[in-house]
Amino acid sequence: MTMNFAYYIGCAAQQTQKEADWAAEAVCEELGIKLHRMKKATCCGAVSLRETKPAFALAVAARIFVEAEEMGMDIATICNTCLQTLSQANHRLKNDDELLDSINEVLKKSGVAPYKGTVKIKHLAWVMVDDVEADVLKSKIKKPLNGLRVAPFYGCHSLRPAEIFEAEAGEKAKHLETLIELMGGNPVRFDGRDKCCGFHVMLSDAKEMRQMVFNNTTSAKEAGADVMITPCTLCDMAMGSYQGIAEKSVGKKVGLPEMNFAQLLGCAMGLDEKRLGLNRLHVSPRPQLVARGVL
Repeated sequence: MTMNFAYYIGCAAQQTQKEADWAAEAVCEELGIKLHRMKKATCCGAVSLRETKPAFALAVAARIFVEAEEMGMDIATICNTCLQTLSQANHRLKNDDELLDSINEVLKKSGVAPYKGTVKIKHLAWVMVDDVEADVLKSKIKKPLNGLRVAPFYGCHSLRPAEIFEAEAGEKAKHLETLIELMGGNPVRFDGRDKCCGFHVMLSDAKEMRQMVFNNTTSAKEAGADVMITPCTLCDMAMGSYQGIAEKSVGKKVGLPEMNFAQLLGCAMGLDEKRLGLNRLHVSPRPQLVARGVL
């Protein structure tokens, strides 16, 4: 049975983290999930717009929801920050009729249809676990991970505040561990699992951001991880792209391969590594994957 989602790709996956988008499309094609790109969607506004112009941020989010309603689909995304931003707006609009009415008045002035409050916001990792039958997903695993030790780095924006999300979050979150086990890997429990990646202080406090990256990757490496996966393009950028910069800043080597969860899932499905963008990763996971017979 084909599942259809309005695909809210986010800014990072369209620019710096294109491999996460490629991998998402590839694994969804294997699973019969159709990601329909939202042609009119804007940037979610993230934390900055939400804090400085809250009413405007809600209107921006509502406009995105209206597009999904017009498509007749729920929204799926691969960015934790987009997930949190849109989920928080959706939670407020669905639980405050007066607020919804006032935001719809703003939309009306812009020639946009009113938001009816019918859309759900999901992370693609949730779709894989909650909406795809485990037996179906397991049947697509052609190259099991054979015990590969995988550190699931959730980041913070897909976990907190738990009450705004459409799936289990907070301390109960286990989507990544479930996927790792279905792929034949061993989830590694480590201290940085639910910490912030540091992306959002990259410009305001570069030194602190690099220390956060170093602490999280070191925590996973010392716990025995072969690779780390994240569900977020911004976490990918921080933990992968900035890992080398963090090493130089702290003066110690980590060398932990980091990849998007969809990339590792694609590897386990036996998909072409170039299609998954493995060549774009800053610390290659090829040695670890070859050693386990995945590549």
